[in-house]
Amino acid sequence: MSAIAASLRSDKGFAAGAAIVALFLFIALLSFVWTPHDVALVDADARLAAPSLAHPFGTNHLGRDVFSMIMVGARISIFVALVAVSIGMFVGVPLGLLAAQTQGLVEDAVMRMSDVVFAFPAIILAILIAAVYGPGAVNAIIAIGIFNIPVFARLTRGAALPIWTRGFVMSARTAGKNAFQISLEHVLANILPVIIVQATVQFSLAVLAEAALSYVGLGAQPPSPSWGRMLAESQTMISFAPWLAIFPGLAIFLFVFGLNLLGDGLRRRLDPHRIVGAM
Repeated sequence: MSAIAASLRSDKGFAAGAAIVALFLFIALLSFVWTPHDVALVDADARLAAPSLAHPFGTNHLGRDVFSMIMVGARISIFVALVAVSIGMFVGVPLGLLAAQTQGLVEDAVMRMSDVVFAFPAIILAILIAAVYGPGAVNAIIAIGIFNIPVFARLTRGAALPIWTRGFVMSARTAGKNAFQISLEHVLANILPVIIVQATVQFSLAVLAEAALSYVGLGAQPPSPSWGRMLAESQTMISFAPWLAIFPGLAIFLFVFGLNLLGDGLRRRLDPHRIVGAM
C-alpha cells in the first residue's frame, strides 16, 4: 500500500484534484465559523454591487454578499452529496454482495429492483417526493440517495461475482467460513478499491444533481444559499450583473472538475486487476 500511496503523490492530476477538493472542503468548514459578510443580511444600498474589495464576488439583487453565499453553498452541496452517496453505498453495497453471494432468485430480485429505480432519474424522484412532502434539502438527499442505491448494487455485484470463483474463496469455504463471513472478509476487501473510485464519481454527480434540483426549486430553500438556486436567480440579470452567474457556475465547475481529477487518479492507481487476489 505504501507503493500505491507514493504513486498517488506523484500523480499530478490526482494532486491537483485533491488540492481543489481540499480547498472547497476548507471553505465549507470555514463557513461554519466565519464568512466575510452575514449571509442572510439584506442591504438595499449595496444591491447589485459589482465585484470590489468589500465584496470580491459582488452582491445580488438583495444586497447579499455573493462570496459569502458561495461559501455557505459549498457546505450545503457537500453535505447533500455526502449523505446521498452514503445512502447509496450503505444500502447498495450490501444488496450487491447479497446478490453475488446467493444468486438465483435473490440476485434477480435485486437486479429487477435496480432496473425500476433506474427508470426514475433523481430529478423525477425529487419531483415526486416534492409533490407529496414539499421541496427541500432533505427530500433532495432522499431522491439522489435512492438513485445511487442501484448504481452501487450493480457495481458491487459485477465486481464480486468473479471473486467468488477465486482460489482463496474456495480455501475459506474449506476452512468452514460461511457465505456472510466470506463476503465481508474476502469479497468486500478485494472490491473495496472499485467501490471507493465509484463513490468519488457518484459524489461529483450528486453535486451536479443537487445544483440541478436547486435550480428548479426542489433543493435547499431560501434563505439558505445554494449554487443551483443562485444560478436560477441570476438568469434574468445576467446582461447587467454577469457576476451573479459566473461565480456560482465557476464554483460548480471547479468542484466537480476537482472531484473528477481525484476519481481519475484513484482509478489509475487503485486498479482492481492489481489489487484483487492480494489477500
